[in-house]
Amino acid sequence: MSKAAAALREQIGSWREFEHRLHDARELVSLDDESLRVDLEAEVGSIETELKKRSFTAMLGGPYDSDDALLAIHAGAGGTDSQDWASMLMRMYLRWSENRGYSTEVLDMTEGEEAGIKSVTIAINGSYAYGYLRSEKGVHRLVRLSPFDAAHRRHTSFALVEVLPQVALDSPEVHIDPADIKIDVYRSSGAGGQNVQKNATAVRLTHLPSGIVVTCQNERSQTQNRENALKVLRSRLLEIKRAEKEVEIAVLRGEYTKAEWGSQIRSYVLHPYQMVKDHRTEFETGNTQAVLDGNLDGLMEAYLRAGA
Repeated sequence: MSKAAAALREQIGSWREFEHRLHDARELVSLDDESLRVDLEAEVGSIETELKKRSFTAMLGGPYDSDDALLAIHAGAGGTDSQDWASMLMRMYLRWSENRGYSTEVLDMTEGEEAGIKSVTIAINGSYAYGYLRSEKGVHRLVRLSPFDAAHRRHTSFALVEVLPQVALDSPEVHIDPADIKIDVYRSSGAGGQNVQKNATAVRLTHLPSGIVVTCQNERSQTQNRENALKVLRSRLLEIKRAEKEVEIAVLRGEYTKAEWGSQIRSYVLHPYQMVKDHRTEFETGNTQAVLDGNLDGLMEAYLRAGA
């Protein structure tokens, strides 16, 4: 309750500050002083930008939209190309987070044999991180000339993006019986030399009733890895509960269709032309490099405006 109250106080304070800016701008306009025109035009432009940002945020009204997020990326069909694609997506989301001023922490990562990554789990902390990122949940498809093909042929690669809200450890919505968790510890894998852990600090949690397995090996402390793994487990269990509820409602409405691997939400085409297209909203852009550099606001806004 204290956390919720603090968040509401912050929102109210922010809106009151914005209200004062509008009031001050109107008073300056009423003076009809030509010498203030340049400053007023700059302030009006700033206010319009802020209003657009606030109207975007107002669409984030879900129960967890204001929370931090857990982002997981898994390489799919496509071999080395898909693992490289997964690493490209990781870079894209890290750049997006950096541009928004969010903090990020890689909790667990499995590297590919030749290049890229097989999977990664990232904690993204910042206001409305989950609300924005929930638009990214699903299969992402890449079409390009493969740098791993000697004949330089065109390849199609897939990667799955999962987005979960970070659930507080004391959240009443998810209850985990300690007797239902199997804990294994092992040495972290990774590069050789000094980077190899001499002690068993990596943690693997298995939730016996659901069969969910979570690993965490980023921290040097076994305790910290266990806490992070438990955070991911709680978030996954919450997502299962939410999904079951959504399926139940959809079935009652007669709208349920099974979501299967391969039904991509977005395609990134780098050859023979340049285009990123979201198949849910039909939003598309030809500036693929900007998107891969983290400029996702247009795609996210189209998803939110569609009421998805």
